[in-house]
Amino acid sequence: MTCPCGSERDFVHCCALIHSGQQKASTAELLMRARYSAFVVANIDFLYNSFHPSTRRFQSKQDIESWATANSWVSLEIMKSTVQTVEFRAHYKDEDGVVRVHHEKSNFKELQGNWYYVDGRLID
Repeated sequence: MTCPCGSERDFVHCCALIHSGQQKASTAELLMRARYSAFVVANIDFLYNSFHPSTRRFQSKQDIESWATANSWVSLEIMKSTVQTVEFRAHYKDEDGVVRVHHEKSNFKELQGNWYYVDGRLID
């Protein structure tokens, strides 16, 4: 399977390595791509654990799983990436088959050599 992150590499040689902990996401953008891929394959533990410790306690694995599995993820577009922010568009089909776009500017922080998702702001 081609990696959903858009790298055009095989999933097992791309984001799956980050999901399994065999490789670290070395930038905020790489973590964003790995998180998107985790939504596609419904890797709920990775999504939960990639939240920054300061915001993780506000997350629910059940809510993450509901969002990941209720939608059919189509593609990821990285609009802009800086050291600690990533603006992206995640294209998906909702439960009714309606194509939608989740457009967000996400904030990331590095802690002890690991990147984490902190929060994001939806963009209209």
